[in-house]
Amino acid sequence: MSLDSFTDSVDEAVSGFFEPIAKWLGDVVFYSVPVNGTELPLIVAWLVIAGLVFSAGFGLIQIRKFPLALKVVRGKYDEKGSAGEVNHFQALTAAVSGTVGLGNIAGVAVAVSIGGPGATFWMILCGLLGMATKFVEVTLGVKYREVHADGSVSGGPMHYLPKGLAERFGARGKTLGKVLAVLASAFVLFFGLFGGNLFQVNQSYAQLVSVTGGEDGVIGGSAGALFFGILVAALVGIVLLGGIRSIASVTSKLVPAMAGIYIVACLVVILVNVSAVPSAISTIIEGAFNPQGVAGGVLGALIIGFKRAAFSNEAGLGSAPIAHSAVKTKHPASEGLVALLEPFIDTVIICTMTALTIVIANPASYVELRNGGESIGGVTITSDAFATVLPWFPYILTIAVMLFAISTVLTWGYYCMKAWTHLFGRSKASEITFKVMYTLVAVAGSLLTLQTLIDMADAVLFMLAVINIIGLYLLAPVVKRELNNFLDFVRRRDAGQDTEADEDEDQEPVKTTV
Repeated sequence: MSLDSFTDSVDEAVSGFFEPIAKWLGDVVFYSVPVNGTELPLIVAWLVIAGLVFSAGFGLIQIRKFPLALKVVRGKYDEKGSAGEVNHFQALTAAVSGTVGLGNIAGVAVAVSIGGPGATFWMILCGLLGMATKFVEVTLGVKYREVHADGSVSGGPMHYLPKGLAERFGARGKTLGKVLAVLASAFVLFFGLFGGNLFQVNQSYAQLVSVTGGEDGVIGGSAGALFFGILVAALVGIVLLGGIRSIASVTSKLVPAMAGIYIVACLVVILVNVSAVPSAISTIIEGAFNPQGVAGGVLGALIIGFKRAAFSNEAGLGSAPIAHSAVKTKHPASEGLVALLEPFIDTVIICTMTALTIVIANPASYVELRNGGESIGGVTITSDAFATVLPWFPYILTIAVMLFAISTVLTWGYYCMKAWTHLFGRSKASEITFKVMYTLVAVAGSLLTLQTLIDMADAVLFMLAVINIIGLYLLAPVVKRELNNFLDFVRRRDAGQDTEADEDEDQEPVKTTV
């Protein structure tokens, strides 16, 4: 049996077994209600409402404290002797690398095709709301993290849900928190293996094949797929062995590089068509409030824009606090402020650049889909937008896709490791078992599609958002206290007072475990 026949058999067997489960889970998690001629997924409303509540509750912190967040990420308020493994900038890039991915390229293209250019406006608004949610969950992630005897750090919803709920509600909160922590770990692990790993490798390989001659090209066959999978797996395995310090070191270079390459590519398309920029911006604004050919009219454009942003920046899903928890700081809210930059980078900047490039370039594939043509892959539309300027621009896109995919695989490898060790312990054997499993899944990514498992992974990740946001609501008073503590520290530091020995008297000491 050839390798192609074997992988096809595996795909069919997995799909046949899991398809009914995936369909049922998707129907439950992404349950939609008809609203003015379009469908509103309740999970998207859940995420957007959280953004609204936290934006109001913290007085539009994403706007008021944006300049302070930039100062913190530059290291102005760093403190000597802080527990943690990485600095603020490295923690931010590690987390951004987990959210910035193919969804920013392909998903946005689909959003502006189906929801019209006006979906861009609502996407930006949802990204701004998500900044407040990200602030809350990351502050809690650092507040309730664990620092182990070897100096490594573990954090995320599997830590702040049990500890925070026990602290606020006693024995009942502790019991509930433990159950939620196990569920959170399982959800993160499942999504990481199939959505954060296999899917990213699969799609980056597909893009590489498309620009190297297709199925008949140099890497189009099963041997090329296997080589690509092994190469990615080797790179990921080597970096994972170094833990978050190694991942942060790579992503702190990779994220600026990939974002820079992609934004420059978008700017070239925009500058070549600079005369069309005012018209494109006008079209986006007009389309937000008076969309043409969009089911549900304004509400339809709004829902599609919100859906794309919510799926892209992961605000409220509980994944980013895992990476941010490793930061070196004595004040949890300092990293919460840094984290609010994440949806701004992911959604407000990168997603908007993609949408603006497509609207301005107006490639034939985009026009066809807008006019009711058959479904076209989102990455194809973006690639065609680049090709309107120079035929070789899709190669630039391929480089960006590869960087996005590898950085996402790396970061989700770290997230999965923390989930795995929470469930199965931090022994050497346990960690090695996970790393071998994760690298094997990366190899499989170039050979298999396993679309059914990927669909299940999406549903599972958004199930995490339900329990995570409930926890965020219950623990919001803790976040307010932490914010006030940090702002007091900032005032004293700016006034020139000695803060080297500053300790938060109201804060429980970080738990250290073996």
